[in-house]
Order: sequence, then C-alpha cells, then structure tokens
Amino acid sequence: MLNKFKRSVVVAMVAAAGVAGVATSSFAQGAAKAAAQPAAKPAVVGSAEAGAKKNSMCIGCHGIAEYKTAFPSVYRVPKIVGQSEKYLEAALLAYRSGERNHPSMTGIAKGLNDQDIADLAAYYANKK
Repeated sequence: MLNKFKRSVVVAMVAAAGVAGVATSSFAQGAAKAAAQPAAKPAVVGSAEAGAKKNSMCIGCHGIAEYKTAFPSVYRVPKIVGQSEKYLEAALLAYRSGERNHPSMTGIAKGLNDQDIADLAAYYANKK
C-alpha cells in the first residue's frame, strides 16, 4: 500500500514538474519573442541650438515679416516663430508623410529626418 502511495506521489510530482516545465517553456518563448521585437524608438529631443544651424531652408519664407508667395498660389506665409514646439513638429511630420499637402513644404519636409524636425521645432518655438 505504501509503495502505491509513494508511486502516486512521484507521479503527481512528475506531472506537476511537467506542467511547470510547459509554463516555464511558454514563458521563455514569450520572453524571447518580446526580446526579438524591435525596441521602441527613443524619444527624439529637439535642440534649439542645432535648429538654428538647420533653418536655412525655412528662413527664406518664414523669416520675412508679412511675406507672401506666389507658388502655388498667392498666400501669406504663416508666422512660425513662437508657435508650439509640438505643433511645429506635428506639422512637419504631416508634410513629410503627405498628410498635409503643400509643394514647397512637402519637398522640404521629405528631406528632414526626425532629429532635424525636432531641432527646427525647438528652434522656432523658443525664438522670440
């Protein structure tokens, strides 16, 4: 009788270890998948100082008070000095992706990387 009891205890322990092994194996597989996924991009932090060195393509239109352009139609160029950094960044990203459409701005924005956009947004947001 005792042998049957010991045997059933051993069988139960082996079964429990098997279940734990499956759970551990499943957990390990999930962890491996999570580790294999690309890490989220670190947030890009803009530098107003760096933006001051990158604004040559902006100042020709946005640096002239009350400037109006004739391409693609006559319109007043918006003032961007002092605008919200988040707004400027979102606008440039939208031009770059094609969500916003303006021939000049789309062409300029497509040549900017995320760091350039963050730097220009920081520069114009902090400029007085």
